[in-house]
Amino acid sequence: MKNLVTVGVDGTPQALAAARWAAHEARLRQARLHLLTAWQPLAERHRGVPWRTELPHWPDRILDEARSAVEAAEPGLPVDAGSVRAPPLDALAEAAERADLLVLGSRGLGPAARFALGATGLDLVPRLAVPLVLVRAPQDGPATEDGDSVAVGVSLHAPCEGLLTFAFETAAHRAVPLRAVHGRNLPPFAYDYDRDGGVERATAQEAERQARDELSEALRPWREKFRDVRVEEQIVMESPAPALLHGAAGAQLLIVGRRHIGHAVPRIGHVVHAAVHHAPCPVAIVPHD
Repeated sequence: MKNLVTVGVDGTPQALAAARWAAHEARLRQARLHLLTAWQPLAERHRGVPWRTELPHWPDRILDEARSAVEAAEPGLPVDAGSVRAPPLDALAEAAERADLLVLGSRGLGPAARFALGATGLDLVPRLAVPLVLVRAPQDGPATEDGDSVAVGVSLHAPCEGLLTFAFETAAHRAVPLRAVHGRNLPPFAYDYDRDGGVERATAQEAERQARDELSEALRPWREKFRDVRVEEQIVMESPAPALLHGAAGAQLLIVGRRHIGHAVPRIGHVVHAAVHHAPCPVAIVPHD
């Protein structure tokens, strides 16, 4: 653990919301907060010609505004700040290597949602080996900071130690229940096509029971380690993405996993896409084996 939470800021309301969220998270983790703004030169530098001074005041103004917002939200929190003259994606990816958590602001809901710092948050996801949290400003979506739990999507297709460790630790820091959500389609043989595609009730119930047993078994080691965390298991017999969004209702944070090994080309996955575009609360994307 590096005991550092880094947040990217760019002067937008979404970035300020992210800074306040990151400050609260740093307080819960008893960690330092690092405010970072990145900016690219206004003009290309020709070989042999030094950089011109380019509006040196506005990065400082962005950081001062973010620091003021943080100090108002979390007085006394250890905070440091810095600006980097580099493409935002590169600067954020490099800063994330020195942090336990990276936080960004996000804009809007829906499939066209874009993220702060002039770049798409999803473009950054495959480059990170630490969790990334995306936070909306209140006017961009429902505010659920006062939710009653933390939700995590559990796939059960393969071990996900890093994801569950992050989820249980986050719930423990916040002293709220952890809602473990698993979505699974009914098997094809559960449908009675002789009755216009109706579902055979007994078969559906057996599939749900099996899913519940598998989820309970997957969570058992973490229940034993985090005995103070109350766990709510939620099985939804539908596709994982909509199941997870239903499970996020009323949560103060939705946690989703992304496997960062085993693929020649980094992949994000449709569940992560659905979460960051449609979840009604901040979303943490956690890379794991």
